[in-house]
Amino acid sequence: MSAFDFSLFMDGGPMMLVVLLVAVVALVIFIERTLFLHRGQIRSKQFLDGIKNALSKRRIVEALTLCEEAPGPVPAVVKAALLNAAEDADTMRFAVQEAAVVEIPSLERRLGSLAALGQIAPLIGLLGTLLGMITTFHAFMQGGQYATANALANGMWQALLTTAASLIIAIPIHLGYHFLVGRVRALVRDVEWSGNEIMQYLLTEYRTGTQPTNVIQLPEPPAAVPTPPPAVVPQSKPPASAIRS
Repeated sequence: MSAFDFSLFMDGGPMMLVVLLVAVVALVIFIERTLFLHRGQIRSKQFLDGIKNALSKRRIVEALTLCEEAPGPVPAVVKAALLNAAEDADTMRFAVQEAAVVEIPSLERRLGSLAALGQIAPLIGLLGTLLGMITTFHAFMQGGQYATANALANGMWQALLTTAASLIIAIPIHLGYHFLVGRVRALVRDVEWSGNEIMQYLLTEYRTGTQPTNVIQLPEPPAAVPTPPPAVVPQSKPPASAIRS
């Protein structure tokens, strides 16, 4: 009998349907979260370089437009800082933290449900194992010494198949959960770094009008040296004897 024979699924009993339902729900959550986090992942450094370039030209409206067009939590945090660019440091920091508090929970949404499914799956398998053993002993009690091997095998099949199926889906669920947690942590680090970076820029270079340190400034040409006037050479007078003659 092939390991992928559908009859094995049917021999697992009613708990196999519950295991299948858990697998489908976990797969849907994993795909949805993966796509959501992928859309929110941007190149933070390149994005901030574009924002700083617009701010260096005093085009704050253009910088806000870039934040609205870009997806993810990083543009939302940067936008909060830009809207409070004229405020003091404490007000700006509070606005950035408030925006981060709003965005970060959306990244962690449904991760708890995925973790719960990974923990429930083995318990469902254990329940299926117990039900299979109950079926086996019930068949043994009904048949007594005339109980056939087929009657006893039905319960054993149910116990073993349910346990195997629950472990088969629980392992990928745990792997997918930790993969998504790693993606969320990377996005949270980007949010924190971007918020600190844009605040530092707005409070220093943007307000003082200084240029970034990575901009190369050309040296000023040397001042022109004034040309001295030509020296006057005194003319020699003729001797007095030549004048008398």
